[in-house]
Amino acid sequence: MKPENRPEFFTRHDGGKAKLPFSKAEYALRLNGLREIMAKRDIPVVLLTSMHNIAYYSGFLYCSFGRPYGCVVTQDACTTVSANIDASQPWRRSVEDNVIYTDWKRNNFWRAVADLTGGAKRIGIEGDHLTLAARDIAFEMLGQPELVDVAPDTMAARMLKSDEEIALIKGGARTADIGGAAIHAAIKEGATEIEIAMAGRDAMEIEIARAYPDAEYRDTWVWFQSGLNTDGAHNPVTNRALQKGDILSLNTFPMISGYYTALERTLFLGEPDSASMAAWEANVAAHELGLSLIKPGATCSGITAEINRFFAAENLLQYRSFGYGHSFGVLSHYYGREAGLELREDIDTVLEPGMVVSIEPMLWIPQGQPGAGGYREHDILVVGEQGAENITGFAYGPGHNVIGA
Repeated sequence: MKPENRPEFFTRHDGGKAKLPFSKAEYALRLNGLREIMAKRDIPVVLLTSMHNIAYYSGFLYCSFGRPYGCVVTQDACTTVSANIDASQPWRRSVEDNVIYTDWKRNNFWRAVADLTGGAKRIGIEGDHLTLAARDIAFEMLGQPELVDVAPDTMAARMLKSDEEIALIKGGARTADIGGAAIHAAIKEGATEIEIAMAGRDAMEIEIARAYPDAEYRDTWVWFQSGLNTDGAHNPVTNRALQKGDILSLNTFPMISGYYTALERTLFLGEPDSASMAAWEANVAAHELGLSLIKPGATCSGITAEINRFFAAENLLQYRSFGYGHSFGVLSHYYGREAGLELREDIDTVLEPGMVVSIEPMLWIPQGQPGAGGYREHDILVVGEQGAENITGFAYGPGHNVIGA
């Protein structure tokens, strides 16, 4: 084939369709919801570009490596647009159609998108994901359409979970507990953070493969932190060896086909001193208060205010380091976030049945002060018609998580 005859984009269907995380009826329900948004806002076509929305509406979770990916949704079709390096895998993992673009000529991705959007003059995009550079290219190559932000609408749609989603999230929470138990068993003086983290990760991956034989296996991880390294909730694992008296932070994160769940616990290697015990018990009390506040009709800001009042009364509010919880679903540490469902002062979202949120208060007491370290507990709750179901089973607090005292 001569270079000038190479296609800019094409289709290729090797193998049959893979079993996706959810049923075809589930994806149809999601797409119908998106199409209702499109019809209401007079948007004939939507271009999704984020990992979370493409996975949510099509089933395909991409690996970018610097390349653009998309999913074009019209009233009649849902088509993922993927790079040639991935071959037919995106088609197998897409609930409907797929187009592959080649990289022999710059902007072939946008040529494929232009073919699918068909000259539409209003195109929905994700304003919180599309970069300024990509927006400019889109405007030029798609015929100078009006670009309409649908990200807030899609986020609101994702915040309410279906029965199938809740079942998968519950499976993830159960898997996180298994990882937590493996970590708990591996903790001993002299063991390193990385050794202990590997024990938890391996236990979870084995369980995911057992319970979900058709899933994609990638990105399950553990943050196990000790001593000073507990001060940040997202601090990476190190090769530090555990010492007697250490404060510890257990964090397990199973990933099942793009869906993240979490378990986080404070522990001590040996009996904590009185200042550490007081801080830990206060954070546990805040955690239990938060658990009691999750119910339909409660607001994110209202729950936050109640926990703030508790910490202020304990003279600990100045040590709070982030919000008290967030939504779960299609997300991980590098994509997704349903920012409208976080337990923070500036978010007034009302909890509804079908929402899934965490309670995860954290105190960070800086080095040099009594009780220094990061204290964090984390449970996941499914909001129901009357209250909420806690789907995290791993025990919290000094009664279970003082090791080797």
